[in-house]
Amino acid sequence: MNNIPPLDLARQYQTIRNEVEAVVLEVMASGRYVGGSWVSDFERQFADYIGTSECVACNSGTDALYLTLRALDIGPGDEVITTAFTFFATTEVISQVGATPVFVDIAPSGFNLDVERVAAAITPRTRAILLVHLFGQPVEMTRLMAIAASHQIPVIEDCAQSTGATWKEKKVGSIGDMGCFSFFPTKNLGAFGDGGAVTTNDAALAAKMRVLKDHGATKRYYHEQVGANSRLDALQAAILQVKLPYLEGWNQRRRAIAKRYHQLLAPFPGIVLPQELEGGEGVWNQYTIRVKCLGDEGETNWRDRLQQQLQQAGVAATVYYPFPLHLQPVYRHLGYSRGQLPACERASREVLSLPMFPELSVAEQDRVVYCLKDAWEQV
Repeated sequence: MNNIPPLDLARQYQTIRNEVEAVVLEVMASGRYVGGSWVSDFERQFADYIGTSECVACNSGTDALYLTLRALDIGPGDEVITTAFTFFATTEVISQVGATPVFVDIAPSGFNLDVERVAAAITPRTRAILLVHLFGQPVEMTRLMAIAASHQIPVIEDCAQSTGATWKEKKVGSIGDMGCFSFFPTKNLGAFGDGGAVTTNDAALAAKMRVLKDHGATKRYYHEQVGANSRLDALQAAILQVKLPYLEGWNQRRRAIAKRYHQLLAPFPGIVLPQELEGGEGVWNQYTIRVKCLGDEGETNWRDRLQQQLQQAGVAATVYYPFPLHLQPVYRHLGYSRGQLPACERASREVLSLPMFPELSVAEQDRVVYCLKDAWEQV
């Protein structure tokens, strides 16, 4: 019996193989591998899809965040409010520009920033709110945007895991001041390597990022500032153009798989299922359950033992993220202590992501649930 992976990119490739191979050959034959119409065409198509006037393609989701902070002139002495339950890149870029991340706890019932705690974290040094639509689920944007507007603070959406998700029927990445996307292969819209983009309705900010991503040059060999080499190459742009029309269908398939997981796992004691906020529609980059902890000591063992049992049964369940950012060694100097962000810390001990990708078959999903039930009885 074959193992069930967390995702299977080879299966998706087989469904679009002819289109991808044709466009790859076209790009190679063109001799234009960096910039050009492939990139500009994708920028226009992606902006239209998200619902913004501007899209600036770059070479990764991390650089999308970095370019955004640079375009907003955020630097030493500034603070950026964000979450501690996310991938390191979200806060890494804050540190790279010399600013300080200010961590706010996540909502106890979910995995996203607790919007009601944001206002209390705002200080005179706050220059931005950088939220993450984690696991493909949108943050409660209505309340967050109202808080930001009342303090005149820009909102940056980290949409790396949520391409196509909506809040009040608006796509994430079009609600805040800027939306940052990753096209890493594991994302809902993934390239065949690294890639990223920033969406915005602010033409001036987009223009600044276009300069920053090309070594700070306004024209060749004329550099007004220190920038970066962060161009999306033509090959990735062409592949993303092939994949973009399929994205809505792939996301609908993810929603169907999530709905079926809900139904099959509902009777399980000790397992908390992920939920969507009213007003939001997720795209389920991950289907992440919580393995209910008992007591304060050895809590991780329940989740880890369950993961180990699943692994032995051939089901790859993954832990995102086992060590919250405010407790990472690199941020020890910020003075956060264990217990300061309790919801975030508890999530890091309980989360377990089950296989989730559009090509997951019904039989495979049934096997995941069966193995989970069997593993739960053994732990």
